Amino acid sequence: MKNNVNLIALQTLVTKEIRRFMRIWVQTLIPPAITMILYFVIFGHLVGRRIGIMGGVDYMQYIVPGLIMMSVITNAYSNVVSSFYSGKFQHNIEELLVAPISSWVIITGYVLGGVTRGLLVGAIVTILSLFFTQLHIEHFGITFMILLLTSILFSLGGFINAVYANSFDDISIVPTFVLTPLTYLGGVFYSMDLLPSIWQKISLLNPIVYMINGFRYGILGVSDVRPEIALLVVFLFAMGLLGWAWYLLSKGIGLRS
Repeated sequence: MKNNVNLIALQTLVTKEIRRFMRIWVQTLIPPAITMILYFVIFGHLVGRRIGIMGGVDYMQYIVPGLIMMSVITNAYSNVVSSFYSGKFQHNIEELLVAPISSWVIITGYVLGGVTRGLLVGAIVTILSLFFTQLHIEHFGITFMILLLTSILFSLGGFINAVYANSFDDISIVPTFVLTPLTYLGGVFYSMDLLPSIWQKISLLNPIVYMINGFRYGILGVSDVRPEIALLVVFLFAMGLLGWAWYLLSKGIGLRS
């Protein structure tokens, strides 16, 4: 009986989350697509013509996996953080907390909503990229696993940010001061081989480096880090954030006064 209740609650929560961002698709799906087109034109086409080859492939092809991953990261994160904090702000979360459903159901529902939006925007950006260059997936399994784990990881990150947030300003701090710098320094537009030795080692402390390079390896077959290491790092980070999110929710931290 309880399993049926949890299943119904999960289906309802996921449906709500998907309908939420699809209802305002002009705000949630179109802007990332336009932003990526600008990146393709400015960095890929105009700058790329001067750079030529990077990592053994055309520069436009080189940056496409990073741009796809950047769109997935941003949208998976923003979907969950905005949705969950809005629920806190409007005091709707209390209804979920008192409902006879598991904490895992709440976390999974919000995460699946973020994953869906992240993958949908990633698919849109991938289709748009085909107007600028050719892509051939070299290793489908690695590509899919890195993409899925990354979207789960940043959906969980958005969930945790929303739990701690006390105002709408708080939900913009992490994307502005943490996510954006780490993403741009994660190898989207350049190979780590171009960096001095010390900065190459420092870059390895950035988890987004593993996500972008793992995804790039899956599509192009080139990477600055070993793909199995990239998968392991992303998996461990995702599991760590999952445990953190469950702990916060089960203890009611940031949710109960």
